[in-house]
Amino acid sequence: MFAVKHFVRVNLNSNNNSISKISIRTINHQCRLLIVGGGSGGMSMGAKFAKDYKQDDIIIVEPSNLHYYQPMFTLIGGGIKTFDKSHRQTKNIIPKKVKWIQDSVTQFKPNDSMVITSEGDKISYDYMLVAMGLVLNYNQIKGCEEALACAPDSGVCSIYSPKYVSQVLPTLENFKSGNALFTFPHSPVKCPGAPQKICYLAEHLFRKRNVRDKANISYITALPVIFGVKEYAKSLVKVAAKKKINVKYSTHLVEIFPDKKEAVFQNLNDKSCTTEKYSVLHVTPPQSTPPELKAATHLTNEAGFLDVKKHNLQHVKYPNIFGIGDCTNSPNSKTVAAVAAQSQVVYKHLKALMDGKVEKQSKYDGYASCPLLTGYGTCILAEFDYNLERKETFPIDQRKESWLMYQLKKEAMPPLYWHLMLNGYWNGPEFYRKMLHLGMV
Repeated sequence: MFAVKHFVRVNLNSNNNSISKISIRTINHQCRLLIVGGGSGGMSMGAKFAKDYKQDDIIIVEPSNLHYYQPMFTLIGGGIKTFDKSHRQTKNIIPKKVKWIQDSVTQFKPNDSMVITSEGDKISYDYMLVAMGLVLNYNQIKGCEEALACAPDSGVCSIYSPKYVSQVLPTLENFKSGNALFTFPHSPVKCPGAPQKICYLAEHLFRKRNVRDKANISYITALPVIFGVKEYAKSLVKVAAKKKINVKYSTHLVEIFPDKKEAVFQNLNDKSCTTEKYSVLHVTPPQSTPPELKAATHLTNEAGFLDVKKHNLQHVKYPNIFGIGDCTNSPNSKTVAAVAAQSQVVYKHLKALMDGKVEKQSKYDGYASCPLLTGYGTCILAEFDYNLERKETFPIDQRKESWLMYQLKKEAMPPLYWHLMLNGYWNGPEFYRKMLHLGMV
């Protein structure tokens, strides 16, 4: 529906004051389900619900022209995949019957079941799904954006952003000798295994280029452990030791001096700072929910994450609002695999509510997966739940490095994402896990 407002403008520069009328179009939308965000969670949920509702009953608000398969960024950084394979036009993956509004939500008004976009449009909804993901805060590290702008010559790189990922491989290939530092920030991150994946790939690349003996490699993490799940952590500590990678814990990057190729790190325990020279510095930026969501304090917790019930991702205060993916305070690892597992649970609970029913059976157990590349041709496939207990799909010991898991990450997961998940058909490997374990899990 279109509402036209007329504003009066008085022209004071003419001898005779004239009055002119400017028409500004503001648009009011009404939908059954509003999805805020067109990432993996928003698109996959839009595809699921599009099968049940009429044209334009569902609206997705997403500003970007391009949709990225972000798990491929590590492979791009290691030269395994090319950047052009990582993204598609948003218009080509929007589910049929779903209306795409290419804009951003700037205000949430849950008491009125309405949002306002940056263009001033008002969207009223019966139900809303928040799928806004996380934003990358490179600017929280002094000197970081300046250094990244000069890559690969600066030696600073990052796989996390489509803006910078293509400079990672040239930066690693430029390395001749010195310190190669790989960081993990003092904040939640999406794909928390990625910072060490690129570290292991770089180490292998240095060996292939015959410069490994001239490299002092460090993985510097703000966490007190190398990985949150103890049994996988044991394996990864051995991998790092085998590759002679120095692991520093409870330490995060706070400043970069690009002109001197120096980085300042702070120890989170005693707050002391140290400065290190680098030839290569891979930066994992601090991350947070988008500022528009953080500002909606009636919807979020103190950290700015959408406040939901962890077993069905329904909002704790507003029953007609659900969340999915990285922007929620659900205490799971932030991965695409987690989104896939969440999607079917959220769909069942939200669809039941929309139909005037109650879903009692389906629960999200915190499942997440992280294919931890440990080199070219090897991978540890970590799968776990809220309790940080292993929840492995294959009837093999996935704590061990595997060529098969590497091929799964490299060859199988991208088409699974583009053709199944984004079309609403992939809900995680639960069915296959039961089948492969003969129903014994």
